[in-house]
Amino acid sequence: MARPATADTGLIQGLGLLDATTLVMGSMIGSGIFIVSADIARQVNSPGLLIMTWVATAVLTLIAALTYGELAAAMPQAGGQYVYLREAFGPLCGFLYGWTLLLVIQTGTIAAVAVAFAKFAGVFLPWIAADRWLVRVGSLGVNTQQLVAIAVLTGLTWINTRGVRAGALVQNIFTFTKTVALLGLIALGIFFGRDPEAVARNFGAFWQGAGWDFTAVRLVGVAMVGALFSSDAWNNVTFAAAEIRNPRRNVPLALALGVSIVSALYLACNFVYLSVLPLEAIQQAPEDRVATAAAQRILGPVAVYAMAAAIMVSTFGCANGMILAGARVYYAMARDGLLFRSLARLDPVRHTPNLSLAAQCVWACALTLSGTYSDLLDYVIFAVLLFYILTIAGVFVLRRKRPKMERPYRAVGYPVLPALYIALAGLIEILLLLYKPRYTWPGLLIVLLGVPFFWIWKRRVARPSGAD
Repeated sequence: MARPATADTGLIQGLGLLDATTLVMGSMIGSGIFIVSADIARQVNSPGLLIMTWVATAVLTLIAALTYGELAAAMPQAGGQYVYLREAFGPLCGFLYGWTLLLVIQTGTIAAVAVAFAKFAGVFLPWIAADRWLVRVGSLGVNTQQLVAIAVLTGLTWINTRGVRAGALVQNIFTFTKTVALLGLIALGIFFGRDPEAVARNFGAFWQGAGWDFTAVRLVGVAMVGALFSSDAWNNVTFAAAEIRNPRRNVPLALALGVSIVSALYLACNFVYLSVLPLEAIQQAPEDRVATAAAQRILGPVAVYAMAAAIMVSTFGCANGMILAGARVYYAMARDGLLFRSLARLDPVRHTPNLSLAAQCVWACALTLSGTYSDLLDYVIFAVLLFYILTIAGVFVLRRKRPKMERPYRAVGYPVLPALYIALAGLIEILLLLYKPRYTWPGLLIVLLGVPFFWIWKRRVARPSGAD
């Protein structure tokens, strides 16, 4: 049962541990696990390095989640990571994170996930396609795939304006469903789909081409980009911390449980891929749909429809979780006077930040229509990881700056594990700068464009309050 609205924010603590955990899991599991292993396999060209990429990703993500738990327990406020960066490094750092989140990270991911939903809906309804134009003028227009994606974004945003429990209900249903779908794929692969040729090929020469030198480190480090993005958005639960009951306990626990479960599912899926398909088949999967290729080897032609349905469920739930959580960051920024104050208004009945939800929806739809969301997400990979590094560094900073801060939960393995994350993530950043420069500098530029806007909003705060 939801608690009354809190006096300081007006938000309702309507989410329990189960809801928080499904928010972590549902936001993490999108379409990536069904696809990105093909690109990783092409980059590392080794079954062992493919698994190592996912293991390294799981370890880094779990360390980050366990470290974030300390910040979440100490500051269980709406906005989560934005608040942690603000408190550790000042308002500018917090603003730049929220700015990048609104401009690209959250909205671009939401747009991409909604388009993925529409793309796989086209398996059942062929009229949903990128080449079925409803309106077109030159290179601009609206096709049926974009229309379905926008309908999904609009519908999920409306559901989340009906109250936090409405959004949580959708999240729970779809997270359970897609978890069962992944478990079904894993069970089929283990008990029915093991291919003797694939097993001999992949596990008989597990470390082929690994070469235990810096080359292997470089290959895994660069290839982790896809795995890290497939495992991303676990931090979204911190955005909604103010609406979680007993957040000092439940947010850190949800982070640990959700990330552990999803990481285990991802590793199991990749072992299934290697048990069912030779490495070459994984690398050459049509349109990188590795999960579909594996399921097709087990079930035959019906697998195309089964996997399309599974990915639709997965992306629908992922979009819902990110829509629910993302709006809380803009709400928190508006309360701090760093965005339009109207975005901090709550619905008087349902206590939801409906204007923040609407603004997020409008921009995500615009990115969907522009078709630039994929490029933008590529560009901010570097920035996303940089903000993770800064946030974890914030644990060290706050322990020094605010030693008397109440910390009901302390980061596991501090200071070794958080420092290890910073070192390893920093190494990945260096590798990206060296080997994928076109994915780094544009992302930094997007972040830095927020600096003048920060000073504009600071001036607004300094002026007497008025209408936006």
